[in-house]
Formats: sequence, structure tokens, C-alpha cells
Amino acid sequence: MARGIGLLLPGLPQLLKGRWLGGGTALALWIALLGLVVTRFSRVTTALSGGVDSRIAFLTLLLLLCGVWGWSAREEAGKGGGRAEAGSYGAWRGLWETFRRNRMAVFGLWVVTALYLAALLTPFLAPFDPAFQPAFQAGDTRLIMAPPSAVHIMGTDQLSRDIFSRVLYGARISLSIGIVAVGISVTLGTLLGAVAGYLGGWVDAVVMRAVDMFMAFPRLVLLIAVVAFFDYSIFLIIVALALTQWPFTTRVVRGEVLSLREREFAEAARALGFSRRRIIFRHLLPNAMAPVIVAATLGVGNTIILEAGLSFLGLGVRPPASSWGVMVAAGRSYLSDAWWIATFPGLAIVFAVLAINLVGDGLRDAMDPRQARRGAP
Repeated sequence: MARGIGLLLPGLPQLLKGRWLGGGTALALWIALLGLVVTRFSRVTTALSGGVDSRIAFLTLLLLLCGVWGWSAREEAGKGGGRAEAGSYGAWRGLWETFRRNRMAVFGLWVVTALYLAALLTPFLAPFDPAFQPAFQAGDTRLIMAPPSAVHIMGTDQLSRDIFSRVLYGARISLSIGIVAVGISVTLGTLLGAVAGYLGGWVDAVVMRAVDMFMAFPRLVLLIAVVAFFDYSIFLIIVALALTQWPFTTRVVRGEVLSLREREFAEAARALGFSRRRIIFRHLLPNAMAPVIVAATLGVGNTIILEAGLSFLGLGVRPPASSWGVMVAAGRSYLSDAWWIATFPGLAIVFAVLAINLVGDGLRDAMDPRQARRGAP
């Protein structure tokens, strides 16, 4: 009986065993997803025949339901806790155990996860279309800059559009730009830093002078110049943000590789006649990834702020598309009469960046051996 209830309510078996974090998260997520299916049943059933956004949302919902149920069933069957903690699995397990002791970092991880899941599930979560203007279609001017209410929980803007729906759709753009731009910059910076640090000589000199040149320009001014000189596109914004952030990653990776290449394992690899490519990608980079992961995590928050700043200046995402920066810019003229237009997207930026920074700080402490030893029992 208990096993059957556990299959119907994923996370309940873990709660009964005292595993509050994993079991409570799984059970809450399962109930929330089922509630979403029930309340948005018509959208869910017609998602596959809709656009790309709806299909992505449907696939995300399906994967989440299957993933939560599969994790809970696997744990209940006793297959999740008996694996030997050896090799890389044991290292990652130890990293997670150190990370979870930092409550603020875990809270930040929950917030970041919730934001990205909400962004993926936006077609099901948003109560209205972000471009829907009921005041101009129904002729009811009371819907223009209406304060927060039961129908519009964050109010409406100067065009009577629902702010909550626009914040959700804006999260998709702002968070996507942040993660993609940082992914490009980290990849480019890691490759250049590893090559420059290991090869040295003229290669190192050329790469580092390019880094110095890029870092000598004020980043916001360089972004404005790049965006202003080319035709607008979201792809251009992503590339511009990525190409102005790679120097920081390059410096970090170069410093790590300079230290690692003199270690015994690197000398042993050279003595065995391994190629430079194998030494860099198989031996040096895996050992230099800890600071890169931390820098990437903190870089996402910084990139979100930069994108919001560009959009606020009119050089980023442009209307009618909704990003948090665009919404703040649109509401700045109405702060005295309709504070909610700019306040809620502004708070979304603050909480998103704060949560991402908390995760970055937690990863930095977890990957620091001195911190790990200090927190060990």
C-alpha cells in the first residue's frame, strides 16, 4: 500500500524516511506540475499543434513529470544510495555535500531553478498573451495602468498589457541571453586561456595583449558601440555580450594552467609522449574547471544586468518583445502614477541576479579545499 502511494506521490517515500530536502522538493514539484496540467489543460493538450514555444513547454513539462517520478521510484527501489562513492562520482558527491551546508546558496539554487523552469513553462503559466491589449479592444480605459488585483496580480501597463505575463515572457529572453552569452564567452575564454598558459611564448604574448586591449575599453561603451553599428537582432546582443566577457575567463584559466603545467601529472604526461592537445584537454582543463564554473555562474548575473542596461537605453531587446530591461524603461515615466510597471520587472532582475550570485558564492566555497576542510566534522 505504501509503495503504491509512493508511486502516485513521488517524494513521499523519501519524506517518510526523513529525507526532507529531496522528498519535499520532489513532492512539491509533482503537485505543482499536476496543478498546472489541471488548470491549463486546454493549453497543454493543444501545445504540440502550437508554435515552438508551446512545444518546448510541453516537452519540459513531460520531462519534469517523468524525471520526478523516476527519481522517486528509483530511490524507493533502493538503487539510488548503494553506488560506491569512487572516482568522479565521489568527488561530485562531496562537492554537493559541501554546497548544501550553505543554506543561502541552496536557497539561491532553488530560486534560479524556479526561474528557469518558469521561463520554459511560460506558455502554460502566463495568464494572458504578453501583447494582448484589452483596453483598446474592449474600449475599457480602466484597464490602462490598473493597479495589482486578483485578475492582474502585478497590474497592467500603459497599454493595458498584463505585467505578470510580460515578466514571465521577459524572463525567457533575459535568462536565455545570460546563459547563452556566458556559455559562448566561457568556451572561448577557456580555450584561449588554456592554449596561452600551456604553450607560452609568442602565443601567450599575443593572447594576453588581446585580453589587455579588450579590458582597456569600458565594457558598456564597447557594447553600445557594437550594437549601434550593426543591424539589431537578439543574436547580435548575445554575441556582443559574449565577446566582451571572454577576457576575464581567459585570465583565470591561464593562471590555473600556468600552475598546473608544472605539476607531476603534467610532467608525466609529457614524458609519456602525449600530444599537446591531449595534455591540455585531458589533463589540464579538467583540473582547472573549478574557478571557471564559479566565474561562469557569477557571469550570468552580470550579463543579465548588462542586457537590462542596454535594453533600458534602447539598444538591447526592442518592443514589442518583452525583456526586464525593456519593461523597466517603459515604466520609468510612470513611477509616480503607476509604480508597479517598473517595480516588478526591476525586482525580478534583483532577485534573479542575487540568487545567481548566491549560487556562485556557494560553489566558490564548496570548491575551495580550505573551506571544505574547515567545514568538515
